[in-house]
Amino acid sequence: MKLAVIGSGVIGITTAYELTLDGHEVTVFERRNTAAEESSFANGSLIAPGWNAFTGMNDHRVRALMPWASGGGALPLTRLPRDSEWGWIWNWLRAGKSDRYASQQRNTHQLTGYSHERMRSLTKTLQLNYDRTESMLVLWRTEQDQVRAQAALQIMASIGWNHQVLSARQARMREPALNAETALHAALEITGEASANARQFALQLKSEAQKLGCRFEFGATVNRLSLDAGPTVTLTHTSNNTIPGTSMTVRFDGAVICAGSTGAALLRPLGLRLPLLPVWGHSISAAVREPLDAPLSAVLDAHQQVSIARLGQRVRISGGHQIGGTTGVNSASELKRLYQVLSDWFPGAASMGGMHGTVQEWQGTQGCLPDGLPVLGPTRLPGLWVNMGHGDSGWSMACGSARALADHLRASAPDIDLTGYSPARFGL
Repeated sequence: MKLAVIGSGVIGITTAYELTLDGHEVTVFERRNTAAEESSFANGSLIAPGWNAFTGMNDHRVRALMPWASGGGALPLTRLPRDSEWGWIWNWLRAGKSDRYASQQRNTHQLTGYSHERMRSLTKTLQLNYDRTESMLVLWRTEQDQVRAQAALQIMASIGWNHQVLSARQARMREPALNAETALHAALEITGEASANARQFALQLKSEAQKLGCRFEFGATVNRLSLDAGPTVTLTHTSNNTIPGTSMTVRFDGAVICAGSTGAALLRPLGLRLPLLPVWGHSISAAVREPLDAPLSAVLDAHQQVSIARLGQRVRISGGHQIGGTTGVNSASELKRLYQVLSDWFPGAASMGGMHGTVQEWQGTQGCLPDGLPVLGPTRLPGLWVNMGHGDSGWSMACGSARALADHLRASAPDIDLTGYSPARFGL
């Protein structure tokens, strides 16, 4: 089939690679001038299956919406919700109930585990070389933090995921640079690959896709999709390389939308309404100042929901999800919190200034759905598929989502059950 993939973040590139690998004629359309420039540019880097469970089951999510909220389950509002956002917030509140949350986490674990296996396979087969680390510690500052994690631990145990509870002393042996002055009650060790550089992976997989014949159209903004009999998908786009205002149309046998937080706008004119809400995340990346003071791998502060990961010669601190951020404007309060968590656990680990200081403060949007799961598969319109809405789990789910979608397109049963991620649950 002649297919269009819209978006070249890590979701779009993995999708394009798998479809090209299966023999499809694939063209990727990306509004930026290169790949992985938006949500995949400096995201949190965590990929360890199981970490998602510690985003916090919260039966009191109303408090989590307050501007001062932080920690597990928090999704603070920076302004009053718009009319179009109230429905999303209501459904998100409902999704925090224990029974719904447990079901969501089982689906999340299934997809992240499958994705992890596919990523490892691609890395080995293609001999990809990108910054990554093994194992992760979830840090519990207090006994209460550990108690709050019991529901997540039960979910992990029910699906057979490898993990081990460590005493504070054992945790400090695993990560010798942890600040002795910061209170640590206990920790959870999640084994296997824990963090990796999404952008490095995406750019290398893009090159592999090009070797197979995949085409990339950069600086190409898709403005409209229309469906004809056949089925045929007509794609209208503008390009940075042509006269401003000039539109071009191209026909395909089908299209896959992987456009992250902007994807819902392309679906709306087709009568497909997806409750996708942009949520702002933040990160800080800095050069390692002293290797002995930096983490060996990755840690997650369970209370603050901030991760600190070692990526080669850099440290990346990430967290701080917000509703109602402003494009291009970093949240001073969230960045301050990230710096504080780094100082709590690894003071002096990163070069923050001076001649060799290379600090990168980043803000990006992630397209989130109220039930916390992506939409993955065919829509009710022939020739149109979606792979988006992964929220902050996009990097964790990318490889598995792409392979499962490619299997579906070739009428081969995917290795995982896609029922929980079906676009039909939103009427698509």
